[in-house]
Amino acid sequence: MPDASFPHADLAADIEALDYSSFKVRPEHIDANGHMNVGYYGVLFDQALDLPWARLGIYSQQILAEGKSSFALESHLTYQRELREGDPLAFSLLLLDYDAKRVHYFMRMFHARDRWLAATCEQLSICMDMHARRSTNWPAACLARISTLFEVHRALPRPVEAGRIMGIRRPIS
Repeated sequence: MPDASFPHADLAADIEALDYSSFKVRPEHIDANGHMNVGYYGVLFDQALDLPWARLGIYSQQILAEGKSSFALESHLTYQRELREGDPLAFSLLLLDYDAKRVHYFMRMFHARDRWLAATCEQLSICMDMHARRSTNWPAACLARISTLFEVHRALPRPVEAGRIMGIRRPIS
């Protein structure tokens, strides 16, 4: 059900080109270890998500006007490399799967200047009816955009961090 007003490549390119230049590690993000505190990774991923969500229409004035929003159901972060005060940040989004109510996506946080991977965030979100406080289907226009983006993203490689199980690996004896 792709929306003809949002051609596949154009929507994906728009999301890939989003401007995250205002994102950086601020002094208040730094902990006693001299790097960004673990809690701020989630905050920054959440704030960065607002940009592609607005482009998809799933967290914007349009969906809120319909009495709907998106809620996180589950999240998994990995920390790849420490960030320090002043480091500029950039993000990417990869849509892994979706259905009428949910989106499963993967984000990467990069050092914007040097382009190394700092962290990843895999998350599952759901459309919520804000009046009933229960899950509901995405509005048709939003679902069309989600479907359009998925058609492009499904051909991309799946990140190695996606779907990882956390635990201590022990040798088999």
